[in-house]
Amino acid sequence: MIKDELFKEKRTLVTDFDFGRETAEVFDDMLDRSVPFYAEIQRMIGELAGDFAVPSTNLYDLGCSTGNTFIRLDPIVPADVSFIGIDSSPEMLDKARKKLQESRVSHPYELICLNLDDGVPIMNASVVILNLTLQFVRPLNRDRVISSIAHGLNRGGCLVLVEKVLSQDSTINRLFIKHYYEFKKRNGYSELEIAQKREALENVLVPYHFEENRELLLRNGFKTCDVFFRWYNFCGMLALK
Repeated sequence: MIKDELFKEKRTLVTDFDFGRETAEVFDDMLDRSVPFYAEIQRMIGELAGDFAVPSTNLYDLGCSTGNTFIRLDPIVPADVSFIGIDSSPEMLDKARKKLQESRVSHPYELICLNLDDGVPIMNASVVILNLTLQFVRPLNRDRVISSIAHGLNRGGCLVLVEKVLSQDSTINRLFIKHYYEFKKRNGYSELEIAQKREALENVLVPYHFEENRELLLRNGFKTCDVFFRWYNFCGMLALK
């Protein structure tokens, strides 16, 4: 695994964060060191997907990046569930394709290069996963994305949504963010790296409040939702159709 040092050196101009070649090369390390309890979240997603995956249906990972989730799910869900991964980055999909081949994933799978802002075709789905992905979709397109997911889910299907979230209270919000940056420091990121990545993400990652995400789900075709994971400003939600 290549260490994430994308923001180690001082930059005269910090450009918007992207998921191109340089990011794809270090993305697995970035996830492990930047997402609290990432391995546990993946384990929980696997459990939940196993609860809802139905034979002869599709399981979608929207923003599948390097394919970690499919590797986790391969021994868990029924053998005739098809995996469909969608990501806007060809470089991420190249990494995913290589990892899935090396891991000898037994399920049929398809990897599609598509930007969710342009719409997402969901068909015959029992499970859809949005793991730290919706926050990168432009807010004006999020209703359309969630509505498309709900429309393409079979009755009884689920959406697993993991997001960074904001607190309604500014004091609590500042505290949660402070403790998140302390987490990143414990994992070896310097203050410079944290500051430059924060600047790079400023116009790219747009988090909602938890309540906004809940309302987004309920007004676009989901009958109920609840929290299955929470760590300061990270939240995992399970929504049922």
